[in-house]
Amino acid sequence: MSADTVPPSGEPVSCRVVVCRDCCCGTPKVPGVDHAAQTARLRAQVPVRVSACLDVCEQANVIVVQPSAEGRAAGARPVWLGLVNDPDATEDIADWVRAGGPGVAPQPDILDLYTITPPRRRTAS
Repeated sequence: MSADTVPPSGEPVSCRVVVCRDCCCGTPKVPGVDHAAQTARLRAQVPVRVSACLDVCEQANVIVVQPSAEGRAAGARPVWLGLVNDPDATEDIADWVRAGGPGVAPQPDILDLYTITPPRRRTAS
């Protein structure tokens, strides 16, 4: 493990989460979601970065789980999740990232329902 994958605490860097909180995600356009609680719940497990628009507004709320160095070494790629609009889905994500996330812990089957294709990987119709 390289020095850049170990924080001063000496523990390996966990996976990271990006939450979209811009024009649609994280706004009243997605009613009934406690966006602050969702972000706080994830932040209690792993580092969270709040992002501007990730260009998948039709899938609001979007969360991207980025693999740790260990996960990347195992071949994992970021996992994009859309329509994460209920506390149960947030808990499923929190449990998965706490277990290690992409490439380290198996993705729970229930999260297959939320998995989306990132915009740059979409093909023109």
